[in-house]
Amino acid sequence: MAASRCEAAVCAALAARLALVKFPTAAPALPNKLKGSSVLVYTKNGKGFVHDNIPAAVACLKEMAAEEKFTVEVTDDATVFTEENLKKYQLIVFTSTNNDVFDTDVQRLAFRHYIEAGGGFVGVHSVTGTERNWTWFKMMLGESFSWHARFQAFSLKKIDKAHPSMTGVPDQWTREDECYFGKELFPGMKVLMVHEVNSLNPADSVNIKKNMGSFSQYYPAVWYQQFEGGNIWVTTLGHSKESYQDATYRNHLLQGLRYIASQYKGLDFSKATSLSKDDPLK
Repeated sequence: MAASRCEAAVCAALAARLALVKFPTAAPALPNKLKGSSVLVYTKNGKGFVHDNIPAAVACLKEMAAEEKFTVEVTDDATVFTEENLKKYQLIVFTSTNNDVFDTDVQRLAFRHYIEAGGGFVGVHSVTGTERNWTWFKMMLGESFSWHARFQAFSLKKIDKAHPSMTGVPDQWTREDECYFGKELFPGMKVLMVHEVNSLNPADSVNIKKNMGSFSQYYPAVWYQQFEGGNIWVTTLGHSKESYQDATYRNHLLQGLRYIASQYKGLDFSKATSLSKDDPLK
């Protein structure tokens, strides 16, 4: 009898301790604030490599728009970047853009003003190779492309399980893709998923070590940030055309769109005070 009371006391004490432990929680599902939104999908590439995944990505986004009840306007025409025109959009998607994608600094300033006014931005795959000579844009993205390992199967790890854009994304995700590395990483980026670098083919070890910088076993793969008034979400995944018909990847992209849409509070261009594309951060 005494032993039984002792065991009960131990169990009660253990239960009390466990009640104080904060276990990781799953990401909460986001409300569908994409519904009714107007989304600009921009696909322009400058001189250099152009991904063949762009038509597949556009088709995927159009299918999502029909399912989620938002509208998509697709263009590779940089003249859409005027302050008046950008007022129409709750978010802008750059999908596998690369190199210089604006024609003039006036267009660049209009894009910067859109972000400063509270606009949303989703960047996909080679977006980190976009506008490599524009410092502000590279900070807005979070990094600038340096190198990627060859297309192969490798693993990713979710390190922020509670973030809403991680809803339904595997904690450990092995997929065929390109593992992207960057330079000039901006310290404001908040990493959601990482490449597990030790899962890459060791034949690339020299380039991997060269491009890892001060990181060791993990390297940023997916991140978000609040930047200069706007909301940014970037995934380096999505190299192959087939990705955009893969249910797991499509959900990953959709959750990024949903997250940025959920952060939209309207545009206030009175807060867009930069006088040039290269003004210092506020």
